[in-house]
Amino acid sequence: MELVVIKTKGDILQDVSLAQAGGKGLFVKEIEEALLAGDVDLAVHSMKDLPAELPGELVITATPLREDPRDALISWEQLPLEQLPPGAMIGTGSLRRSLQLRNWMPRLTIVPLRGNLDTRIGKVSKTGLDGVILAAAGIRRMGWEAKIAQCFPVETMLPAVGQGVLGIETRRDDTAVREALAFLDDPTTACEVGAERAFLEGLGGGGCQLPIAGFARKTGDHLVLEGLIGSIDGKVMLRDRVEGSAGTFAELGRGLAEALLARGGRALLAAVL
Repeated sequence: MELVVIKTKGDILQDVSLAQAGGKGLFVKEIEEALLAGDVDLAVHSMKDLPAELPGELVITATPLREDPRDALISWEQLPLEQLPPGAMIGTGSLRRSLQLRNWMPRLTIVPLRGNLDTRIGKVSKTGLDGVILAAAGIRRMGWEAKIAQCFPVETMLPAVGQGVLGIETRRDDTAVREALAFLDDPTTACEVGAERAFLEGLGGGGCQLPIAGFARKTGDHLVLEGLIGSIDGKVMLRDRVEGSAGTFAELGRGLAEALLARGGRALLAAVL
């Protein structure tokens, strides 16, 4: 087996926001082009970086067991947010995190921040930031759990769609590769992320133009899905939940999207699309 490292535009363009640069597709375009050309046989993505719609010739073949879906704080002297002083500067490049922070702790100052994981963590000691908020899964996968000052419950900060989940993408017609990877797929994770992505797709896939969050939890045959959409300035935050049979995960996702669109989400999307 040969490992091929592909650097995407999302990795290279770190001085502008994702919305300005072109959205989530920046992290996968070159990789998917290599898949379609037959230069690679499978691609491993963070599911939260994947656009709502994939090219028709490609498919997510496996989603391994989900890592920690929560957001985490790495801060100066490992202080939790509640102990940071008014005006403390918190770095994040996520519209979703910014929206929820503004509504939860308006006394904090949010500083736009992009870059790879170690670059963003390094900004805490090098640039005067009081802390940065990142996906706990990435920190844990790097073995840096000791750096975490605080993990936020999903009730406080709803994660991004697919957060903590890896997706293995293949060509749809490559039966041999798909069968070889089938053992990596976790059915519970696949159901949960399927509901979340149905929710995102129901919102028109606007996950970089507006703050959007979605998180599903499957217990037995029961699925609970929470979703959120808001305005960039943080003044509007709409949140709701649905629950039902896990077998209807896609319908639950689309239904939640329609409910939030009807409550004002459609006007929010119209303002940016």
